[in-house]
Amino acid sequence: MWQGRNFLRMKKLREADMTKKILIVLAAGILSGLIMPDAVQGKTGLLMDAGLCLLLFFVGIDLGGNSEIFKNLKKAGFKILIVPVATIAGSLLGGVVCSVLFRMDIFGALAVASGMSWYTLSAIIITPVSPELGAIAFLTNVFREMMAFVCIPIIATRIGYLETIAAGAAISMDTGLPMITKNTNQEVAVIAFISGVIISLSVTVLVPIFMGMMTGM
Repeated sequence: MWQGRNFLRMKKLREADMTKKILIVLAAGILSGLIMPDAVQGKTGLLMDAGLCLLLFFVGIDLGGNSEIFKNLKKAGFKILIVPVATIAGSLLGGVVCSVLFRMDIFGALAVASGMSWYTLSAIIITPVSPELGAIAFLTNVFREMMAFVCIPIIATRIGYLETIAAGAAISMDTGLPMITKNTNQEVAVIAFISGVIISLSVTVLVPIFMGMMTGM
């Protein structure tokens, strides 16, 4: 009994520590962005790409070192598709709920929800049709990505591993993958990558479809 309580206590401490680190790093980045010269800010994209590539390289090494993962995934077969399909369905349902709560055009709300953390693409597609909706899409999906980084450790320990993929949505294949790998296991990391690819492809299809429905095209 005591060992079980001690394990839960240690798990909660690790979870709180990880969340604290994420928030500190995020806050430090925001403050740095406010005071950083424009010349330096212009090069941050290159540094981000390099850092992300390095993180994904080490994730790949970790996954490649365990051949059992791919055997287990092969056995799972099409069941793997349940995760991205459920994530997409949940995101769209959230869009419908928001359209009712905020009295938005339902197709506009679905277009925003279809961004699924890919804020750059969704905003680019939506803004030429509606700058206001484009701004909402950008902020909504940026906020979703930021919340995913903060919540993934909590979701992994308190809800489940596969649910972390739903939180990240499209970023599960790139920026969110290292965080998911750290807080779950290698098998979930592979599912996260596959799901992220499928979700990202769905963004390129769903956002234009819903925008077309909104404008009657």
